[in-house]
Amino acid sequence: MERRKVLQLAAGAAALTLAPRGARALDYPTRPVHIVVGFAAGLSPDIIARLMAQSVSERLGQQFIVDNRPGAASNIGTEVAAHAAPDGYTLLLTVSANAINATLYQHQNFNFARDLTPVAAIGRTPFVIVVNPQFPVQSVAELIAYAKANPGKINVASAGVGTGPHVACELFKMMTSTDMVQVTYKGSYMTDLLGGQIPIAFGPIVQIIEDVRAGKLIAIGVTTPTRSAAAPDIPAIAEFVPGYAAAGWYGMCAPTGTPDDIVEKLNAAISAGVNDPALKTKLLGQGVEPGAMPVADFKKFVAAEIAKYAKVIEFAGIKVE
Repeated sequence: MERRKVLQLAAGAAALTLAPRGARALDYPTRPVHIVVGFAAGLSPDIIARLMAQSVSERLGQQFIVDNRPGAASNIGTEVAAHAAPDGYTLLLTVSANAINATLYQHQNFNFARDLTPVAAIGRTPFVIVVNPQFPVQSVAELIAYAKANPGKINVASAGVGTGPHVACELFKMMTSTDMVQVTYKGSYMTDLLGGQIPIAFGPIVQIIEDVRAGKLIAIGVTTPTRSAAAPDIPAIAEFVPGYAAAGWYGMCAPTGTPDDIVEKLNAAISAGVNDPALKTKLLGQGVEPGAMPVADFKKFVAAEIAKYAKVIEFAGIKVE
């Protein structure tokens, strides 16, 4: 009888332990969820976060609130999310800059790869190589040949050290063994690019595509692994440089330790939104090509991005002040 009571008590304790865990994803979320965005309101990451917040709110029946924490190349917001409770109620709108920053910034109070876990992919946004029509290059192949014939003589406009387009250019240089000079602008470089003072730039497709369509600039390649749905006539750089890929991207992460069942529930809700035709149209309007992934695949993707950009940063000797 004593043995039976002990077994019954043990079984009851196990049931109490397991019941909340099993009910966690079923009940989640029971209160508002905050999506931290490391950029100011009105910028592309903020817009994408708000589109996803509305979509997931409708699917999970609870409010998802965008919490802008701009500054330090998104590191302020990333730190907030990294130190939040791992309970599913704080998420981070994650961008390709996070994978770059993981190596670029050496002294942080968090470790992106360790302290945050990938939850769901949202999509990718291409950068594009554009040249002034006066520049004697009209294809990626011609650019590579011209750069090799004129090492250190081609200036490339950059929006800032360590930005996505800057690192995309450095990856191009690394993979093609070319030497081009990055010229960093504190403001917009478009006036100089259009005027011919600087001949070439790697830039966001949404920023540049209208000038390309107007014939003011020539687009010679997109940085996505394949051609972009936003501009299918522009070749992918990978058609000339096999394996090249340096697109911007968006996703969602959560503090490491967030229960797997909650991560999977979030992935399902976010992926359903990404695959919804109405939301797809809105994302494409922001220059984002929707692309959902299972949790495991997104984790592999983020790890590969961190590793890739670590090599580029070391190769180029990129440092931030």
